[in-house]
Amino acid sequence: MKIQSILVVDDDENDQFICEYTIRKYDSAIRVLKAFDGAEALNVLRGDTPDAIILDINMPVMNGFEFLDRYAQEFEVHAPVVAMLTSSHLGKDRERAMQYDFVKSYFEKPLEPDHLRVMAELLG
Repeated sequence: MKIQSILVVDDDENDQFICEYTIRKYDSAIRVLKAFDGAEALNVLRGDTPDAIILDINMPVMNGFEFLDRYAQEFEVHAPVVAMLTSSHLGKDRERAMQYDFVKSYFEKPLEPDHLRVMAELLG
């Protein structure tokens, strides 16, 4: 299945730029939504349901894990693919993220076309 839209949640403008550039290069038809922390992402999701969410862990206001907790509680329908994209190499972060049934992948930065291929495959 083809990815139609992706929400990128990352507080770093450079990482946001790299994600959007990589997504556009992979498929320019994908609609890219942006949020700079978990709270902003929840607000975006109250009005839109993307096919995929790319989520950083370390962010101010609401970090990735706080977002996952709220997302699990507040939303009955989840994006088909939630992928963590982080600079964290810690196994405990990977284990914690993968405990959520809607988190399908854990990637290390930067976003690469292969990550997007995996996400597209997960969509079916």
